[in-house]
Amino acid sequence: MPKSAFDAISRSLPRYPQEVVELLIELAVEIAREGREGRRIGTLFTLGDEQTILRMSRPLILDPLACHPRESRMIQNPNLQGTIKELAQLDGAFIVSSDGEFCAACRYLEASSETVDLPLGLGSRHLVAASISALTDAVGIVVSESAIVRIFSGGKLVAEVLPEFWLLGRRILQLRGRVREEHVSDLAVITPETDEYAGG
Repeated sequence: MPKSAFDAISRSLPRYPQEVVELLIELAVEIAREGREGRRIGTLFTLGDEQTILRMSRPLILDPLACHPRESRMIQNPNLQGTIKELAQLDGAFIVSSDGEFCAACRYLEASSETVDLPLGLGSRHLVAASISALTDAVGIVVSESAIVRIFSGGKLVAEVLPEFWLLGRRILQLRGRVREEHVSDLAVITPETDEYAGG
């Protein structure tokens, strides 16, 4: 999958390394596309401000990533991806540091709906991602059970990635206002239109 497909998203999140942002979104898109054992699954990743997120959360089960060496928990490690896809079937969120370390899995995040203005039709996983991104410096990346990946920053929905074009025809986008749509392979990447793109 070409990483350039996520350039607009990674540019809108300048405090995080582009490679980490793109690898995490790629992983989320793969989970959205593949699901597990023939069924769609949803999950949530937080990126950055990991110490604050850890304080605002609690484990749902014993953390399956605990006690593993740091290098084996880095997003850049290709051997980690299969593990994360398996763990995505479990309840709870993944907490990822800004340099790409999976710090924890299966976490229950404390969040408040008072801090966000969420588009109608989005569920609790999206509410938590929006809230966490409003209350901290973290980014929330949600894999929806409808196979859409949504990215939240500063309490707002900042991008949607549709892994398959047929989803786009169903008009299930939640971004408000004018948007920019890029197509790469069978991906549609939707981001807010900014002055930088207004001319074309």
